[in-house]
Amino acid sequence: MNLAGQPLAVAGAGPTGALLSILLERRGATVTLYDSRPDPRHGAGESGRSINLALADRGIHALGCAGVLEEIKGALVPMRGRYLHPVDGSGGLQPYGQPGEVIYSISRARLNRALLEVALARPRIEARFEHRLQEVNVALRLARFRDLRHGVEIEVPMRPLLAADGAGSVTRRCMVAQGLIEAREADLEHGYKELTIPAGPGASYRMEREALHVWPRGGHMLIALPNEDGSFTATLFLPANGPLSFASLDSPQAVRSFLAQSFPDAYALMADGVAEFRKHPTGFLGTVYARGWHASDAVALIGDAAHAIVPFHGQGMNCCFEDCIEFDACLERASSWGEVFESFYARRKPDTDAIAQMALENYLEMRELVTDPKFRLQQSLALDLERRFPQRFIPRYAMVMFHHEIPYRIALERGQIQSRLLAELTAHAASLAEVDYARGARSIEASLPPLSILSSVTKL
Repeated sequence: MNLAGQPLAVAGAGPTGALLSILLERRGATVTLYDSRPDPRHGAGESGRSINLALADRGIHALGCAGVLEEIKGALVPMRGRYLHPVDGSGGLQPYGQPGEVIYSISRARLNRALLEVALARPRIEARFEHRLQEVNVALRLARFRDLRHGVEIEVPMRPLLAADGAGSVTRRCMVAQGLIEAREADLEHGYKELTIPAGPGASYRMEREALHVWPRGGHMLIALPNEDGSFTATLFLPANGPLSFASLDSPQAVRSFLAQSFPDAYALMADGVAEFRKHPTGFLGTVYARGWHASDAVALIGDAAHAIVPFHGQGMNCCFEDCIEFDACLERASSWGEVFESFYARRKPDTDAIAQMALENYLEMRELVTDPKFRLQQSLALDLERRFPQRFIPRYAMVMFHHEIPYRIALERGQIQSRLLAELTAHAASLAEVDYARGARSIEASLPPLSILSSVTKL
């Protein structure tokens, strides 16, 4: 589809909107980004909310396709696996995959700034910050924004409007209110709060640097991701209500007791965990399910606006970046916006439904199953089977995180088969030495066809 000289509006100048604008401009479009925030290039970014992201193969591939990967390499901190912190003080690293398979921690603010700097250096991209989207009127093909600095409202023609305005998308809610699509927001009963583990002397790391740290506690958990300055951004996940919940921790004494008893090693490293807990807002998590992501050829949703997911598989940003690449591919094949939108929805919806399901399942794994001996045996067996049958058996986590060429829906389908196989092979085994590998080989060859689309893991 030829976009030469076509004016386009993108609602949302976060990472998704910025990357999308780069791809659109590369096809010749003139793009205006609108965002309600002040220009994030000129400030410290949001504080008090979990701002670290896990960049995996899908996101790396997308950034490489857009030609912007080099801009952020210096801010990436590799994470080779989960470092578990049981209450008894033992623990250790559980590798994410085979040697060389790693994910990367990066600050959301740092990534957003880098993408905006690349985007706004392009000749046909501009941004209007502090412009809050108020209403989308599809019948009139107009979007109404409020200029917060000048206190005036402006109308922007939708030619079309591409909405990357996040999980709380105003665009999506307007489309639902106008009867154009169906959508629901399924809130998780758990919330989250950001805490900090500061760097040691000389910006040193006070825990294992190349790991995502996890304190699994069954009904709740703490995680911590490394930053390039030696600090860790920690996130506490806890029920919103109940006997042990954010609602029940209503005094400094209650917070101090909870942190010291549940996460003693992490709490000892915090500068003032109690003060941060009480100062920082409690965030809430949920999944967005939408039937229909567009209205005729006037407006379309992309990224979290269409399919926000919970963060427990580290795929929210990666999925959104993959959206941008898929959208660009639809532009290549289509001849009209209506055709682009319909093709994008048909191709992408099964995959985003699949990763939404896997993200919810991974929460149980992270907060509870990772300490179970049987689960850990199955994880070790999965890695061993991958080494023995690399074209047929790839652990579900690896398919999602390290193989952008495997669609999410295929990872879900094959993962279900593999989960049953692992359960059968370990039902009467306490170690790998007791596993019937001959039986496993027969089952793998019978139920898991070779994956001919595999490519090597992206190297930075």
